[in-house]
Amino acid sequence: MMKTILFALTIVLAGTTCFGQTPLDRKNNEGRFFAFWGWNRGYYTDSDIQFTGDDYDFTLSNVAANDRPSEFGLTPYFNPGLITIPQTNFRIGYFFNEKWSISLGDDHMKYVMVQDQLSTIDGYILPKDSQFGGTYEGEEIRLNKSFLIFEHTDGLNYVNAELRRHHELFNYKNLNKVTVNVFAGGGIGFMLPKTNATLMNNERHDDFHLSGWGTSALVGFDVTFWQVFFVQLTSKGGFINMPDIRTTADPSDRASQHFWYFQPNFVFGAKFGFGKKPETNGVQ
Repeated sequence: MMKTILFALTIVLAGTTCFGQTPLDRKNNEGRFFAFWGWNRGYYTDSDIQFTGDDYDFTLSNVAANDRPSEFGLTPYFNPGLITIPQTNFRIGYFFNEKWSISLGDDHMKYVMVQDQLSTIDGYILPKDSQFGGTYEGEEIRLNKSFLIFEHTDGLNYVNAELRRHHELFNYKNLNKVTVNVFAGGGIGFMLPKTNATLMNNERHDDFHLSGWGTSALVGFDVTFWQVFFVQLTSKGGFINMPDIRTTADPSDRASQHFWYFQPNFVFGAKFGFGKKPETNGVQ
């Protein structure tokens, strides 16, 4: 709901700065704010996942995972009450000069362990005469639902700050009605996943938990209309390290993993604020 309110406020503020300009009333970015909302896909490298508790300590090797995009449609993508269900990106930022911006945002990805895949297991599970008990040294194991369900599906939340450098690539007839801009940058932040896990027939656990950190780099371009509204395509990738993932209702039960990811995304948004008029060198 808060994301919806912030985005609506952004559009209203952007609209108030749009009207009353002549086509040649050019603005610099400096001093302007921006906000955007959109969607992503997620691709992840395989990872080793270590599970620890009072009666077990074992590692699953080379575990594969996918994202979980929602089927595109008016619902849930454009329903205000459901827009956080898809894999989304939200960001608000500020141009502190013409070429550079800083921003804060949330990359709401989804991470779903591939069910019924084969992995190898090392470690121990007690008691040894239980269903999954034993000492393991590289044995093959099938990750079925009775042993493990493991998802960050509400979601794999990367809350981060970014620094971007922007460059105007194209300006339609110098009228500022349509401009094409390229940008590149990087970010760092913390991981706040809501992990949906069922481990060895324990009660399902699904709660937000501060689990680690992430870092990222990105490159992309946007098309801006009337110096206000824009659509943007971005390729983003980075590293996620989560050493403290909750897996059951018992606080002693934890998991840890780290992996690389790639995230293409499409967003739309607006710039608002009056900005700084460009230098005219005495020419009116």
